[in-house]
Amino acid sequence: MAIILMRSLAAMASPSPAVSSLLGSLLLLTGSSIMAILKSSGDAAAASFVAASDTGLLLLLYCLRWFEAAHGSASRDRARRGVWLTTTLLTAMFTWRVAALVPWPVVAAGVCFMGASTVAGGFYALFLGPN
Repeated sequence: MAIILMRSLAAMASPSPAVSSLLGSLLLLTGSSIMAILKSSGDAAAASFVAASDTGLLLLLYCLRWFEAAHGSASRDRARRGVWLTTTLLTAMFTWRVAALVPWPVVAAGVCFMGASTVAGGFYALFLGPN
């Protein structure tokens, strides 16, 4: 009986490696987010940060998929703007969070400088650099 069940499961259409990789990644992200929210032990700001980070990451993945699939110039430009805006959002969020945790203002300024450099480099790579 178990062999028949295993053969029937194997005969079913298995998802492509890309789909199974995406589902596995989303499962890992969801599990990690749930653990982080549970570990925050009632801190609404920490739970909101986790939820906003996950939303931004999912939005970035959507925009990247849109950017890769876009063939028209106008559609590709809109997707490029979406990618840059979501990466800027995530960079600003994580920079703010890390800068708040470091004990020295000079180090916090360095963290902010690195975040701003990342945003500027992304702008150059997506809009000003060679396509």
